[in-house]
Order: sequence, then structure tokens, then C-alpha cells
Amino acid sequence: MDFKGMDQLRAHVPDLRSPVRSAVIGLIVLAVLALETAFFLAADRAWPDWTLDGQALITTLAFLITAQFFLKRREYRQRYGGLAYRNAFGRFVLTGLPMMLAGIAHIAYMPGPPIPLNWWTLGLIVLGWYFIIVGFALWARAVWTFGADNLAMLYVYFPEEGQIVRSSIYSVLRHPLYASIVRLAFGLALLNGNWFAVTFALIVPLGLTVWLAFIEERELLERFGQGYADYRRKTPAFWPRPKDYGKFLRFLVSGR
Repeated sequence: MDFKGMDQLRAHVPDLRSPVRSAVIGLIVLAVLALETAFFLAADRAWPDWTLDGQALITTLAFLITAQFFLKRREYRQRYGGLAYRNAFGRFVLTGLPMMLAGIAHIAYMPGPPIPLNWWTLGLIVLGWYFIIVGFALWARAVWTFGADNLAMLYVYFPEEGQIVRSSIYSVLRHPLYASIVRLAFGLALLNGNWFAVTFALIVPLGLTVWLAFIEERELLERFGQGYADYRRKTPAFWPRPKDYGKFLRFLVSGR
């Protein structure tokens, strides 16, 4: 069974119609992940006291690279026409996104001053696993619900082809996929058990908030105007309100 939204994606990315070229795209993503992971391992060994600075630097660079996908939209449309999305996604998202993922994974093993062991240690471990389980479940549900075309942000270059995803989760959270990343970051940090990891996990939602305000939601405001502004004001980005937690759990369990 084909993954939801793949037909729309293949229509604008000819490379995906070829198994060989699709494999090459996958290898590029894995190569970037491997290079970033190797960098983190080497830097952690050589300069363990600077691991938090290196993490922040690489993650900021990843966001800046990915942002070009949005910022160069008009330029790429004029230059490449129908291949604008394909070229922009390949150059910016396939480079920036694996860097971000490597940065999130680095939280699990980055060195740093340990959190002292005490009566709270078991509670932190349990909370860490809770965040990881919920974060992974939310990520899996979001990926399955939204489809490849939405996840790959096809709507940015082809808004007329954008499909409305009707899901209860959007009445609870504006950005469930990013919400899953926030939870995974917290979970990995708590299981790692050091202050550098926890500090960076706390930075993740702040960085995503800046990203949404200046890049992604700016594009949504241009498309939907006051309607999206009202929705943004009423609906939290990452954490459901207490009264909506039942809907949140129902989405995790049933996808509805």
C-alpha cells in the first residue's frame, strides 16, 4: 500500500518515480545524518565543556539552511518554474532537516554535568520514558494522518493543491509534529541525566517558537489571513490545555 500523499509528491518530484533516484535521496539524508553524528562524537570527545555551544551552533545553522526553502520561494519559482519545489527541497530541506534530527538525537548522549542522584532520580527516569513514549506515538500518528505531501511541505510551493487535513488534533495543537519533537527532546534529556542535555531540551520549544513566528506561520498567515491569526491565538502550539487532554489522548490511541 502506497503511503498517503506520495502520488502528489511524485507529481512534482520526478526523482521519486525512479527507485534508483529515490534510493540516492535516502542515501543523501543518511550521509548528512552520519556526518553530523560523527561531528558531535568528535567534538564531544575533544571539547566536552563546549558541547552545548556546538549543539546550539549546529542547530541554528540547520534552521537557517531550512529557512531558505521558504525565503527563496519566489526566486526559485521564477528561476526553475515547475521544478522550483523539487530543487528547493533538495538543496535546503534535505540538508537542514537531517542536521536538526542529528541534533535532537545528540541530546541522548551529549556529555555534561550530571544531575545529582537522589530521591527524584526515579521520577525523572519515569518522566523521561513518558515523554519518549508519548512523543513517539504523537510523531507516528502525525506522520500517518498528514501524509507525505503535507510532511514534505508541498503546499508552500503549490498552495492550490494543498489538502485540508481534518483531524481532532488540530483543535488541540497547532503543530503536533513539532510537539512530538519537543517531547522526545525532553525525554532524551531526562534519561541522559545531565544539565547540558536538559538545558538544550528547554531551548528546543523556544527555538521552534521563533521558527514558527518568523518562518512557517508567516507563510500560513499570508495564505489564510485573519482566520489563521484567530486560530493561532486560541490554539496552543505544543502543549494541550488541561480541558483538551482527553482529545489529545484519543488522537494518540485512535488517530481521530
